[in-house]
This record gives sequence, C-alpha cells and structure tokens, in this order.
Amino acid sequence: MIEFIAQNMAPIMFASLIIFLLIGYPVAFSLAANGLLFFFIGVLVSPYSGGSINLAWPLLHALPDNFYGTRVMSNDTLLAIPFFTFMGIVLERSGMAEDLLDTIGQLFGPIRGGLAYAVIFVGALLAATTGVVAASVIAMGLISLPIMLRYGYDRRLAAGVIAASGTLAQIIPPSLVLIVLADQLGRSVGDMYAGALIPGIVLTGIYMLYILIMSIVRPNSMPALPLEARTLGHGVLSLIVALLIAGAISYGAYRYLAPTQGDNADILGFAVGVIVIYVAAIVDQRLRINMMSKLAQQVVIVLIPPLALIFLVLGTIFLGIATPTEGGAMGSVGALIMAAAKGRLTLDVVKQALASTTRLSSFVLFILIGARVFSLTFYGVNGHIWVEHLLTSLPGGETGFLIGVNILVFVLAFFLDFFELAFIIVPLLAPAADKLGIDLIWFGVLLGVNMQTSFMHPPFGFALFYLRSVAARVPYLDRITGKQIAPVSTGQIYWGAVPFVCIQVIMIGLTIAFPQMVMRYKGAAVEPSTIDLKLPDMPSLSPLGTPPANNGAAPANGGAPAAPGTPDLSQPPSFGDAPAKPAAPAPDLSQPPKFN
Repeated sequence: MIEFIAQNMAPIMFASLIIFLLIGYPVAFSLAANGLLFFFIGVLVSPYSGGSINLAWPLLHALPDNFYGTRVMSNDTLLAIPFFTFMGIVLERSGMAEDLLDTIGQLFGPIRGGLAYAVIFVGALLAATTGVVAASVIAMGLISLPIMLRYGYDRRLAAGVIAASGTLAQIIPPSLVLIVLADQLGRSVGDMYAGALIPGIVLTGIYMLYILIMSIVRPNSMPALPLEARTLGHGVLSLIVALLIAGAISYGAYRYLAPTQGDNADILGFAVGVIVIYVAAIVDQRLRINMMSKLAQQVVIVLIPPLALIFLVLGTIFLGIATPTEGGAMGSVGALIMAAAKGRLTLDVVKQALASTTRLSSFVLFILIGARVFSLTFYGVNGHIWVEHLLTSLPGGETGFLIGVNILVFVLAFFLDFFELAFIIVPLLAPAADKLGIDLIWFGVLLGVNMQTSFMHPPFGFALFYLRSVAARVPYLDRITGKQIAPVSTGQIYWGAVPFVCIQVIMIGLTIAFPQMVMRYKGAAVEPSTIDLKLPDMPSLSPLGTPPANNGAAPANGGAPAAPGTPDLSQPPSFGDAPAKPAAPAPDLSQPPKFN
C-alpha cells in the first residue's frame, strides 16, 4: 500500500486539491496546505517510491526564494495588475460608462436591437479601457438594463447581452487574465496583448451578428427606441461626413509622416485625425457654430476620450514605447485626468479605487504564493512529468491535445475562477504544449477565450452574480413612463447567458482552426530568397575567384600580368628593405681555428 501511494503521489495530490476546492476552502490556503501536507508525506514515503519522489527537508529552504524572487514579490510583470485595476475602477466611478451608453444608445436607437448593439459596443470599449469584468457588468447592469426593460426588450436577451459584453474585458487587452497567463507561460505581456486583439474583435463581431439574427427572427424581442426617447435627434449623415473628413486628415498625415516615421506613421496619422475632429467638435459646441449636428457633436466628444486612453495604454505598448507596467501607470494617470475633467474626482472615489485595488491585488498575490508552495511539492513528486505524459499521449497529436485541454478547462471553469485556473492549471499544461511545438502565445490566447466562459457558466458564473446583484428583484415603477416593471428572475439571467456561452465555444473552435488570428503578433514572415547580403568593399584584395596579382610584374610562370597596385601573392611577403650589414671576413682555412 505504501509503495502504491509513493509511486502515485502526483495524481493523489492533484485529486486531493480538487476535493479541497469543492469542499469550499479558499483557493490560496487550499494550495498552500495541500502542498505542505504532501511534502511531509512525500518525505516519509520517498524510500518506497523507487526514485520517483525527490523531496527532502532542506528543500523547504527554497520557499523564501520562491516568495521573494522574480516569480512573486519581485515580479515586475504583475505590477500591471494593480495599475489596470485602479484605472478601471476610477473610470467606472467617473461616469464614462453612463455617458457612452446614453450616447451610443441614441446613435443605434432607430434600428431594432439598437440598445443591444450599443451595450456590446460600449462593453468592448470598456474592456479596452478598464480590463475589469466586474466594473463593466455592474456599470452596464445599472445603466442599460432598466432602459432595455423600459422599452420592451426580452429579459433573457437583455441579461445575456449585458453579462456577455462585460466579459469581453477578459480577452480584449488590457485584460488582467492575459497578464497572468503571460507570466505563467513565461512570455511577453505585449505579445500576449497583440495576439489577443484580433480574437477579441472577432468575438465582439459574432455577438453583434447574433443580435442581428435575433432581430430578424424575433423582432418583438428587441424593439427600436421610440421617437420621444431620441433626445439627441437625428444627424447620422453629419457624423458620417465628420468621420470622412477625419479619415482624409489621417491619411494626409500618414503620407506626410511615412518617410520619417516608418511603420508607426499609420498610428500617428490616425492620432492626428482624431485630435483634429475632437477639437473641431468642442469648438463647434462651445461657440454654437452648428457645423455638426448635436448627435455628431455628442458622439465625437464622448467617444474620443476613451479612444485616447486606449491609445495611451495599448498604443504605447504596441509601438514599443512603454512596457505593460508603464502603460498601466499611464492609464491610471489618464483615468484620474478624465475623472477630474468630468468633475467626479473626489477623495471618496480615490479611496474606493485604492481599497478595491488592494483587495484584488492581495487576492492574486496570496493565490500565487499558495501556487508556489503547491508547485514545489508537485514538481518534487514528478507531477509535471505525470501531467506531460498524460497530455502528450492523447490521441490526435496536437489537435487532440488542444481539444482535450479545452474540454478540461471548460469543465473546470464551472467551479474555478479564471485566476485559479491560471495559477493552478496553466503551469501544468504549458510544458506539454511546448513539447508538442505549440506556440505558447497562441495557447495562452486560446485558454483566455476558454476561461472567459468561467464568467458565464450557470450557476457559478461571476458575471451572472454581478448582474444579479444590480438587477431588480421586485416590481418597480419606471421613473420615465410611470409603468410598473416586472423584476428579472435568476432563471432568466441564466438562460440568457446560454447562447453566449455557445458563441464563446464557437470562438474557441475558430481560434484553433485559424491560428493566424493570433500568430500575427509575430509580424510578417520574411522570405529567405528576398534577403540580399552585401559584403563591404576590400580594395587591397583582388575579387574572389580571380588569380592573384603581382604589382604589374610579369608572373613567374608566364601568366597574365598582375593588375597594378595589387600585391604579388605568388611570392613571399616583403616587409621593406632591411638595413645593410657589413660583410663578414672570409675565414683563413690554412690556419688552425682560434677560440679566444
């Protein structure tokens, strides 16, 4: 029995961790306690393991180095987490989500499903500025859900759209989970952001495609806004003209900057066009020139600041100007400036943001410390080899591995948070993926899309809990129409999330089928045949493949004369004329030699 336990310590240890978590113990303490318990057991039974357990009491001395080394306390990459968390909470308190939802809702209001489109669009923008799922879901639940219920939206559809669009903060940079995945996979956060950008945009487009299909199949489930609700009036044509002018200015700036700025000219040209149209809208509104419609003015003025913040954070990272940590610091400063510009930067807002940031950062830190304790023991019992052999032996090679791993993560996401999945599961999967030759950035983005479902799984999805906390539980009177609005049940929230979970599963398949969506982070491939190598000129030597020259003299063996000015390589080198020496007298051989 002891031999069996000793030789199967790794699977027993992993199964016991799952039991600890299912019982309900906190993740950080479950990891640490499980690691220490099995370390003690492993040391005792190691003589019976046949060499499969490499644990000894002095190995515990490695824990302080693991805690204070580059993996936890001295990890500069993880500094980006508190920065982006602080930025997201300040922006949520600044009222940016409310302004965006109101303005974009007015823009899409005349079409069926307009409010749903607006929620998805604003969810993507909030994801690219905050990176915090809770802030996005709560803000949109408080602001847009009452409006959607007021104008007759289906409750399940409204709840599903809000929860799903809030989870876009999981995959669209600057996502917190992408930072953790990059750290656990040993890859650059900037590369992870670049790889996740296109899948995040594609997922947003699929959400909108679903709304379009539902608006055709069930038009009564998402009516257009009535005319009296469109307080900004018409003016879409004015907005289109303004965007065309901004595009022309951006193109002109790009052509002007291309000779000097190279690959960065397109981003800089776009920035010039955006700044010009933003200044024009503010001047038009303040001076009441009315070159633009009221709707166009509001859309430009409300939309540009978050876009500028996105450029400040992601643009500087992609251009190589700033690291993700520096980008997060600049984003925090930008969020404070935006809140101050709206007059909503108060001491209470800063206190709430700092308190929430401290809680989340401590939560991540304690899980990471627990994971270090667990991994020390798990690696000591060769658990990584057990997992690697288990995964690499799956049928189907690379494709079978990817399918099996994604099914495992999808099932575990019913019970575990994305942080827990990232710290517990990913370090076990990464070596096997690397051994199969899978690009770890692609693998990380694939896991990020999969972990996104952990927020939407009924009944444990955190996004569903966030929405449940702000959705109406009892009937209430609408303050605009005066009508009584029925509450939103928990069942409606759960059923509304199911179609979007299916969409996320489809997105996992698309990411596997079309890896170039992610692999573009490497840039364009270089064709070897186009590489032109030029050697520097060497005037003192004859060209390769030509006979040696001899300074214009005829060659010794009757060949062609050498080119003038080139050395004669057929003769030994001459180092100049040596000084003449006096000739020695000839010896007199008729006399005996003298030795004095």
